[in-house]
Amino acid sequence: MKEQIVTTLAAAIPSLTAEEISSLIEIPPTPDMGDFAFPCFRLAKTLRKAPPMIASEIAASLSLPDAVDEVKVVGAYINFFLKKEGFVASILEKVRKENYGSSSEGEGKTICIDYSSPNVAKNFHVGHLRTTIIGNSLHLIFKKLGYHVERINHLGDWGTQFGKLIVAYKNWGSEEAVKEKGIEELMRLYVLFHQEADKDPALEDEARAWFAKMEQGDEEALSIWKWFVDISLEEFKRTYKLLGMEFDHYTGESFYRDKTADVVKRLSDAGILTESEGARIVDLSAYDMAPCLILKKDGSSIYATRDIAAIIYRKENYNFEKCLYVTGQEQRLHFRQVFKVMELLGNEWAKDGLVHIPYGLVSLGGEKLSSRDGNVIFAEDILLEAVKKVREIIEERNPELEDKDTVAEKVGVGAVIFNDLYNQRIKDVSFRWEHLLNFEGETGPYVQYTYARCSSILRKVENYSPDADIDCSYLTDEASLALLKQLELFPSAVQEAATRYEPCVIARYAIAVAQAFNHYYTVNRINVPEDNIRNARVLLVDITRRTLRDALALLGITCVEAM
Repeated sequence: MKEQIVTTLAAAIPSLTAEEISSLIEIPPTPDMGDFAFPCFRLAKTLRKAPPMIASEIAASLSLPDAVDEVKVVGAYINFFLKKEGFVASILEKVRKENYGSSSEGEGKTICIDYSSPNVAKNFHVGHLRTTIIGNSLHLIFKKLGYHVERINHLGDWGTQFGKLIVAYKNWGSEEAVKEKGIEELMRLYVLFHQEADKDPALEDEARAWFAKMEQGDEEALSIWKWFVDISLEEFKRTYKLLGMEFDHYTGESFYRDKTADVVKRLSDAGILTESEGARIVDLSAYDMAPCLILKKDGSSIYATRDIAAIIYRKENYNFEKCLYVTGQEQRLHFRQVFKVMELLGNEWAKDGLVHIPYGLVSLGGEKLSSRDGNVIFAEDILLEAVKKVREIIEERNPELEDKDTVAEKVGVGAVIFNDLYNQRIKDVSFRWEHLLNFEGETGPYVQYTYARCSSILRKVENYSPDADIDCSYLTDEASLALLKQLELFPSAVQEAATRYEPCVIARYAIAVAQAFNHYYTVNRINVPEDNIRNARVLLVDITRRTLRDALALLGITCVEAM
């Protein structure tokens, strides 16, 4: 129908192409202003007339297409009112299709997403939830668009911090304590090291020496390190299971330690590796950046070296279209440096194929979290607390609900995920329970409850078939049209979320659909005696239910059938 309007306008406005007209067409803010609107401001300079006059003249010259009922001029806008039954039929034709919102645009293309990536021997704290939740959602969004996605957990399992931990373990730890308390003990030792190093700086040199042993293949150093890695992975995977997430690869920094020599050779052969105060660097001053450190004075690699090795490995093994890095915004400079080094190696694809996706800080009640100071909140504790609180709400409001524990887990975990993804990722996120678990605000539980309401309605209806022909005239009221218009936007919301790398587009879309449905439900009785009316209205409930399910699935949230 929009295309019919574009064609009609193009015949009356020779100075604009059909593509330009299509890009200018807007959706009016309220139904009484029409279904589509064309602003005439851009034509004022060319035609040397006031926009309202231009709108009136163009409207008077139009031959209305079949889809349009009438045209009204409001100021500088030409407002188009569609024939409602035809409008409803055209939307239903799209939204009733299987895999609605999917696309084949990514067919034959691979996207790598590097996300989560917690540091080994440090607990998986609430700050790690952001990269994990955002990255998982992006994986689901791109998969919806037909891409093959490689989910990569680039564990922080290599570096000087392990030298620090080994020093702490040898000085103040014990095998028994680590076996008994696991990562909790490792965190205690890590915090203790920094406290002691503030008093005795020589400990930092000792830590660097132990890491150098790791790099040189020392058997004792690697044995202790591997033990710490295994302990950490056990905890990480428990949290991932609670979140309902998996990864294709746990290839952390250590995976690339035998590939850094190749990086050094490539940089040397390209003539861009230079020496600076005993270290080896790539000078990036011509690009207004600090130098990218490749090898430290003692010859050991740094995370930038391993990130470059990872890019080379991923390109050669996965031939990615894009490689996305979901990390905090404080790492902007690091990735600018690494990506520029890849460009300087002659890789033109690096300009568009390597993307850093930054996000803001996370706090609990507004207090920033830091692992070094020991001020940490376990991610698992946050998730379990959310589940516990939802369980309490269920006991208060619906104690007879079946399978309460499963419902509480899905709603509680979903609430945490939705809270993170509702705002733009670059904004800081605070976990505040009074907002997080609100069943009436713009929250995950609100959308979950709307989905459950749809399911409840469908369970009560007899002899309903989603494929049956319906009378579109029963869906032309204002509330039905508003809901249909929201449902029609799902494919464009998925596309926008992928283009902007912004899962919040999907979260906000889900809220818009839920709000439109709840208004529709308030003003329209669904399970009425008249077959034609009931079938039409129930179809809209069914489509809403499926769309909410699919939208929440793109956020990594599983729906519940009853609440």
